[in-house]
Amino acid sequence: MFANTIPVSKPEVSSQIKRIGFILGVCCMFLIPARLLSSQPARQYFSLDDVIRLARETSPDALVARHRFRGSYWQHRSFQAGYLPNLRFDATIPNLTRTISPITLPDGSDIFIRRSLATSSGNLSLSQTIFPTGGQLFVSSGLQRIDLIRDDETVASFLSTPINIGFRQPIFAYNPFKWERQIEPLRYQEAQKQYVENLENISIRATTMFFDLLLAQMNIEINRLNQASNDTLYRIAEGRYSLGRIAENELLQMELNLLNSEATLDQSLIDYEAALFRFRSFLALEGVDAIELIPPFDVHDLQVDVNAALVEARRNRADIIAQQRQLIQAESEVSRAKADARFNANLFAVYGLTQTADDLPGVYRDPLDQQQLTIGVQIPILDWGVSRGRVRMAESNRELVNATVNQAFVDFEQEVFLRVMEFNMLKSQLEIAQKADIIAEKRYEVTRERFLIGRIDIIELNLAIEEKDRSKQRYLAAMRNYWRGFYEIRRITLYDFLNDQPLVVDFGEI
Repeated sequence: MFANTIPVSKPEVSSQIKRIGFILGVCCMFLIPARLLSSQPARQYFSLDDVIRLARETSPDALVARHRFRGSYWQHRSFQAGYLPNLRFDATIPNLTRTISPITLPDGSDIFIRRSLATSSGNLSLSQTIFPTGGQLFVSSGLQRIDLIRDDETVASFLSTPINIGFRQPIFAYNPFKWERQIEPLRYQEAQKQYVENLENISIRATTMFFDLLLAQMNIEINRLNQASNDTLYRIAEGRYSLGRIAENELLQMELNLLNSEATLDQSLIDYEAALFRFRSFLALEGVDAIELIPPFDVHDLQVDVNAALVEARRNRADIIAQQRQLIQAESEVSRAKADARFNANLFAVYGLTQTADDLPGVYRDPLDQQQLTIGVQIPILDWGVSRGRVRMAESNRELVNATVNQAFVDFEQEVFLRVMEFNMLKSQLEIAQKADIIAEKRYEVTRERFLIGRIDIIELNLAIEEKDRSKQRYLAAMRNYWRGFYEIRRITLYDFLNDQPLVVDFGEI
């Protein structure tokens, strides 16, 4: 009861916070078991910033994020290249045919003769997609050669098309290029934002790994101190019992405390090994066993405005771009279904020059013009409601996407609001946890001294020890919650409120 009434002034609390921080830092530096350091005496120190930097650069998660973005980058490059002129060369060199074929003689009779024929051709074409209409403009030039192989001689003939200019145009059909021009840029912007968001997810996971290992380290030191303290108290209790000053049940309780503290210490060593393995695996650290973490005691004096966070989240998050893309895709499917259900036509027009001769120079002298115009139509007459059903399905899916996007937007804003409100309270919770840790430490010291002089029993001492340990763990948990909340705010807004600027990445280096 006396420990709970100790007045604590603000200057004393500040000095005690610094002292506790220093003690915790020192504990974390010297708690690696000797058997772990025997094989790797060199120690490596990591701060939270160091761990996050390594995670964003070398972790398997970072590698996966980079390759996913590269896939999106090359998909976007392919989309852009699809609207540039396409130059193509096709050739057959040669095509040799030996067959027995029927022919009709001038008198009307049919006979079979053996024919040997070699054909060669080459065609160079340049095409350009006209995305507003979905048509294609092309220019081509080609040359063909036929060699008729006989027993006595080989007869060659040539056919040239010095130039052909043509145009293909679907009429009233679905134009995929028009919709791609709207969807693909959004898809690439979404990939860019998603990559930045993935980096912040890596930062959050790195923070979790950092504090998991830090907690495991701190638990080892706490349990070592408790084991040493219980050993000392047990020896004192043995002396008191021999003098008849305490009952046997108190001595047995002290022995039980000692055994429990030894078992807890062994378990904390195992937990540390597991946390260290996960830590090294996450950061892809090889040959690094002696790791010491530097606790991030200094926190930011940052309060995030909810309205500002909502504005930045709407502007920067990949989810908002994805919602826009989904709406356009749904509208595109409606347009496709309607186009497939109505009258369609295709226009194909070609104008060019051609010539034939027995020698190569001759096919380019005095070429003749050639034209071709084709209009094909497709008229649905009776499909038993298939096309109409597809249109209704596409329209229904569009309405579903609209409803889903609207609900997702509401949930998105709600998440941002709650995360910001939680973060703004985390610093005060951390300060409370610091003060509680100081008070619990003082209470334990006072309770221990009173136990040594016989003023209180073992139950009071056990309660003080448990509260001291829980307070330290709660303090470290509050510190972890603060830093996780800090990077969570960065993730949901893609904005750096400390430097007042959006989070940016040099995509050229990727």
